[in-house]
Amino acid sequence: MVKGIEALEQYLSAQPVDQYSASRRLSDLAYSRLFDALHNVDLEPGTALPETTLSQFLNISRTPVREALQDLAKDGLIQMVNGRALTLPTPSAQELFDALRVREMLEPEVMRLAATHLPADQLTLLTDLTTQMEIAAANSDRQTWSAADREWHKILSDACPNALLGKMVLEARYRMYRKGSDDHVADQFLIDGTREHRLIVDAIAARDGALAAKLMLEHLGSVRENMFRRLIRQ
Repeated sequence: MVKGIEALEQYLSAQPVDQYSASRRLSDLAYSRLFDALHNVDLEPGTALPETTLSQFLNISRTPVREALQDLAKDGLIQMVNGRALTLPTPSAQELFDALRVREMLEPEVMRLAATHLPADQLTLLTDLTTQMEIAAANSDRQTWSAADREWHKILSDACPNALLGKMVLEARYRMYRKGSDDHVADQFLIDGTREHRLIVDAIAARDGALAAKLMLEHLGSVRENMFRRLIRQ
């Protein structure tokens, strides 16, 4: 099995480039592609991510790649040590629960605001992503499920009228998930969790902010319970 930086190159070369990339900043494109790779490639903690090497992999000049790495570090997805980009160590149990607690305090408010501020086209996309998650959960397709789940949460955080609040929630979530985070999640949790996502979407569609907030807090309670169960089994 190919591992390390070679696995990263292999993954990036196999992924189609966004067809709308011509209208995007190169740093945004580099961020998007690296973000996806970091969630799908098995990289050991502390793996170096050299600008020059990534520039070659992405076929993007070094300056946009450097900007993308800096943004990834700000979002808590990698770390910068003496100017070098490195993959993060696996989060400890305490770090996981700390991040979840931040989400419990803040994410229900994002849902409440979404009920009155989420544009109709984004609501449609959110609904479509929930359908994708339902199909993936039924088929135990964890990679597809995880990708749709990440995009689901990102849409809501990005649409939050309080940009700082949305960013804080998204960063807390990023700190909880790494490559393989969903590998040990029971199939039933994917099904139950997706059902909870659907209820939240329905509340947002009904423009019921209080209900959307309540349902998100309950969903995060399910996430907390599942984390406890996983730790007990280890």
